[in-house]
Amino acid sequence: MLRHFLLFNKSYLLTGVTGVLGGIAFSILHVPVPWLLGSLSAIFIGRNIFEVTFTWRANFRNFGLVVIGYTLGLSLNKSALNIIMGHLPFMVLFTFILLFICVFTALFISKLFKLDYNTSLLASIPGGLSQILVIAEETEGINLAVVTVTQVIRLILIIVSMPLLVLLPYFQDEKDNFINIENTQLENTHLFPSVFLFVIVSFIFITVFKKLKFPTPYLLGPLLGTSFLQVLGISAPNIPFFFTNGAQILIGIHIGRMLDFSQVIYKKETLFLAFLNGIILLSASIGLSMLLVAIQPLNQATGLLSLSPGGIDQMGIIAFDIGADLSIVSGYQLFRTLSIFLIVPSIIKWLFKKNINNSIGE
Repeated sequence: MLRHFLLFNKSYLLTGVTGVLGGIAFSILHVPVPWLLGSLSAIFIGRNIFEVTFTWRANFRNFGLVVIGYTLGLSLNKSALNIIMGHLPFMVLFTFILLFICVFTALFISKLFKLDYNTSLLASIPGGLSQILVIAEETEGINLAVVTVTQVIRLILIIVSMPLLVLLPYFQDEKDNFINIENTQLENTHLFPSVFLFVIVSFIFITVFKKLKFPTPYLLGPLLGTSFLQVLGISAPNIPFFFTNGAQILIGIHIGRMLDFSQVIYKKETLFLAFLNGIILLSASIGLSMLLVAIQPLNQATGLLSLSPGGIDQMGIIAFDIGADLSIVSGYQLFRTLSIFLIVPSIIKWLFKKNINNSIGE
């Protein structure tokens, strides 16, 4: 039993050290978002090329999400929320345009690969990975492997490509952000004991969101809890950068472990489908971001990250690292996340029912 315990903990240690070394290597090489991409890449390569067995707990990822959620919440103060409310019509418009693109992308891919439309649609819906997988598991006739691989590959494709895209000359402009991250964190509040109030409120929000079965409660709880206290006029203390870097490593390791090629059936076809799906949605988000920047005074990087079909935590990390308008990126990503949670399941059920009825009619 002692030997098993020691081996188990050695596996955790190996996983953690691999992730940290990956982050350090990418930091030395000056790769964008090094701690997230470095840990993700190190685990991914170790698992799929060198066949190393990595052990990790979801609780480690959850702790990382809490830290990132708090960091995102720092940008959502009263003035930032007022600006975000002015963007609400555009959030609604662009979120539903992206969802319609997903619906037609799913139709195109289902015809091209002779894949059933329901599976193709669930594979195409952006964001809300855990929620989409739950819907897939509960829906009869869904190819869960295709949905999982497509969702994970698109997520990794977005995480890897976004930091590189925002470094292109086109996305480097001089247009002022509405609110810069530095301006949202000017409060010189000591970390202790001020942070304890934010910790308590954040975990109250987490508990409520878990009861309501909201997506990523460990991210949304601190994000909205921190924003709530700031709206009440309570200054939020900054946290040291090693906390945010450590959180990125915890999240990067988790994502890196999600993709295991040994579990993929029909590897070439499934991977091609996943990359095609990801490239279509990525191209659509780039096009939509250009339109958003043309009609709103945002810089190119902020517009791109706001409409990227990734997750709020990953896009928030990238926005934080490159100095994009974190409040706007968080606002758009949060709106899409909540829309997917509250609206998309009903749309999917309606589409599935219509699809079944059409099949019967034929």
